[in-house]
Amino acid sequence: PPAGSRPPSATERGWRTATPLWGAGRRARSNAGGLEQGLKIATFNINNINKRFACLATWLGEAQPDIVCLQELKASQDQFPHEQLRELDYQALWNGQKTWNGVAILSRGTAPLQTMDHLPGDASDLQSRYLEAAVNGVLIACIYLPNGNPQPGPKFDYKLKWFERLISRAAELRKANIPVVLAGDFNVVPADADIYPTRSWDNDALLQPESRAAFRRLLGQGWTDGIRAIHPSSTIYTYWDYKRNRWPRDAGLRLDHLLLSAKIKRRLLSAGVDRWVRGLPNASDHAPAWIELKD
Repeated sequence: PPAGSRPPSATERGWRTATPLWGAGRRARSNAGGLEQGLKIATFNINNINKRFACLATWLGEAQPDIVCLQELKASQDQFPHEQLRELDYQALWNGQKTWNGVAILSRGTAPLQTMDHLPGDASDLQSRYLEAAVNGVLIACIYLPNGNPQPGPKFDYKLKWFERLISRAAELRKANIPVVLAGDFNVVPADADIYPTRSWDNDALLQPESRAAFRRLLGQGWTDGIRAIHPSSTIYTYWDYKRNRWPRDAGLRLDHLLLSAKIKRRLLSAGVDRWVRGLPNASDHAPAWIELKD
C-alpha cells in the first residue's frame, strides 16, 4: 500500500477478491411501467424450506428479489432444494441443519460468492445460524439469531453471547468500509412500536431489556435499520404466531431486519414487508421483509 496508508484488513481483502462489480450479472427487474428497478434484497424466515417450497416459489416469482436471505431451513445440507431453486433462476449458498436452524443466501441470475460460513468467536458452536457472501457488489450477512426462550436460563445466555459475537463481527465489517447488509431474523422486538398492544409477551426473550440493549448497541455502531429509515412511525410486523388467531387479528411482531452500513445507506430507495405471503396456504409464520437499493 502507499506510504502512510492503512493496509487492507482480511475482511477487505476477501471482499475485494470475492465481489463482482455492482450489479454485474444481475437480471433486470421491471415495474408495471416497464422501468428497471434497483437491487432488491430480502430476508425471509421460511420455517422449513421443503415443507413451504411452493409458498417460497410463489413469492420469488411475484416479488423477484435479487438477493434473499433465508432462515430456519430445517433441512440437512443434502436436503436443500438447490436444483428446484436453479429452475427459478436462483443460485444458492446454504448451511443446512436437520430439524432446526439453517441459513441460505439466494441470488437471482448470478452466483453468490461465500466469504464466511460461520459466526466467529466460538469454535464449539455448531448451530447453523450465520452465512456471509458477496453478491452484486454487496457483502450480505444472513443471520438467524437464537430465540433465547425460556428465559432466564442457558438458552437466553446463549442468545446474549451469540449477540455479542455478532456485534464484534459487525464492528469488523463496519471498519472495512465496504457496502454491507446484515439481514435476517434477529429474534428481537426493538421497541414497543414493533409489537401489537399486549402484555402477553412481556416475559419472552424477544422483548427482554438485555435483548433490546444489544440491538441498540449494534445500531449504535452506525448501522441503519432499513425498514425504519423509510417507515419511521408506521405499524409494521414481520411475524404472526400460529397460535391464538394472531394472523387474522394482525397481532404481529417485527423480528426480521435489514441493517445497512454507512457505505450503502445512501442508496436506500424503498423498504417494506410482503404481508400477503403470510396469508398463503401452508405459509411460514413470518413474511418477507425487503429493501431496494439504487444501482
